[in-house]
Amino acid sequence: MTLSIRPDLTSADQVMLSLAPKEKQTITEAEMMQAVRTLLIGLGEDPDREGLKDTPKRVMKALQFLTKGYDESLDELLNGAVFTEDAHEMVLVRDIDIFSSCEHHILPIIGRAHVAYIPNGKVIGLSKIARICEMYARRLQVQERLTVQIADALQDLLKPQGVAVVIEATHMCMVMRGVQKPGSWTVTSTMRGVFSEDARTREEFMNLIRHNVNFH
Repeated sequence: MTLSIRPDLTSADQVMLSLAPKEKQTITEAEMMQAVRTLLIGLGEDPDREGLKDTPKRVMKALQFLTKGYDESLDELLNGAVFTEDAHEMVLVRDIDIFSSCEHHILPIIGRAHVAYIPNGKVIGLSKIARICEMYARRLQVQERLTVQIADALQDLLKPQGVAVVIEATHMCMVMRGVQKPGSWTVTSTMRGVFSEDARTREEFMNLIRHNVNFH
């Protein structure tokens, strides 16, 4: 992707300011529901018929749930679950279910994440790794960005020797529309620190996520 910068922005500060997220607009739930009604009418439907009467509210509530990650922060999510520990071996949580939404079509992205890090004096509660994945997944996303966000969050929080994240997912925008290729999977990876620099460490991680695990 090529990033286009306006020619009138001459300093680094001006460029960064132009790329900063804009202040969130206040939209009422009534306005959101009216937008769904407009879409239904545009599709040739009658939003007042029995089956669709409550659809605008349901769609609004569903979208609020699917994008609840925008209202969550790492500080609240962690709740102090970072601990000092003399551990220096790989920690891996694999097969974390991922449910996200494609920002181009607002269609589902369904898959799993494998997240590993090598501690450097600090560890994080294992459930928090899954919660970090969940927080970033519950936003409008592209898989590439989601992978990087999870890795960067752990890198910033723990300052570990390294972080590795692999996401495998299927995109409904490729399955239900467009090219219509069911069964296709997209795999993205991000490696930080020793996972990037040491081929043996990277290979160990890849081998650990390659085999199937079935717990009963």
